[in-house]
Amino acid sequence: METLFEHAGGYEGLHRFVEIFYGSVLSDPLLQPLFGAGRPEHVAHLTAFTAETFGGPDTFTQEMGGFLRLIDAHRGLGITEPQRRRFVELYMAAADEAGLPADAPFREALRSHVEFGSQVAMQNSHAETDDQLHPLREVPHWDWPAS
Repeated sequence: METLFEHAGGYEGLHRFVEIFYGSVLSDPLLQPLFGAGRPEHVAHLTAFTAETFGGPDTFTQEMGGFLRLIDAHRGLGITEPQRRRFVELYMAAADEAGLPADAPFREALRSHVEFGSQVAMQNSHAETDDQLHPLREVPHWDWPAS
């Protein structure tokens, strides 16, 4: 069966999507404070993370510091629920703008992925100790929704 990575258009499709998404968060007044001026490597990292999550190559884990680096990136940010919801909204809007597949199963997987990931990031952003972190310690692997 085709992976979510393949269905999204592989690395090229996900990179196009993440570029659009990242541009939208950098210009959004609610989210921009979390991202500051942005970092040039962020698009490559988020693309690699999403690719790996969706069944593509494990470049994020093998070459970019993996999930522990992602935990460190979110600690201390203090992400609010309105910021989390706006992140999800912009993510889904970027999928439309980037021309990612619009079929219901793919969009359900995409939404569940960003909802889960943003909840993990929000929890980790408030953790003052390692015990308060979400228990996830590796890139999650996402698949098609159960039918």
